[in-house]
Amino acid sequence: MDRLPDQLQPGLRLVFVGTAASERSAATGHYYAHPGNRFWRTLQAIGLTPRLYQPQEFPALLSLGIGFTDLCKLGAGMDHVALKAGVDLAGFADKIRHYRPATVAFTSKKAASLFYARPTSAIALGRQPEQDDFPVVFVLASPSGAASGAWTLQPWRELAAHVTGIASNAAPVTAVDENR
Repeated sequence: MDRLPDQLQPGLRLVFVGTAASERSAATGHYYAHPGNRFWRTLQAIGLTPRLYQPQEFPALLSLGIGFTDLCKLGAGMDHVALKAGVDLAGFADKIRHYRPATVAFTSKKAASLFYARPTSAIALGRQPEQDDFPVVFVLASPSGAASGAWTLQPWRELAAHVTGIASNAAPVTAVDENR
């Protein structure tokens, strides 16, 4: 049984892809559910959502053209624990090709490194080179509190500018940028 249900449908403008559910997310059944996770605050700060959504409201983002999935659907917790359950990269790629979102955003370099089969050190943040028969891909800094040392809002702003089609000149948002 999947730890978190996919939130996918045809015609989405954006699908966020995590590595695996955190323990908190698996326990609640909500994406990015840990209070220290910057995900929901960041979506509002960069203008992808009109207001601050709570983790339990994740299904409502389908109406905004935003979906969710994870590479590891069976494991939960920190990556070194969750990934023991395995990753179905072919199944993930098939889902994306089936639903055809305009953009895919990996919410960590780890998730992107699994997809691209490259070490995380070889993964750059931001927009990735185009691939045939696959949507535009972005790699974002992890919003997890456990990854605070590597946090940067810039690739998230680039994603928002791409998805909304407008330049993002917003001032830094301290509630999102603060280390917690």
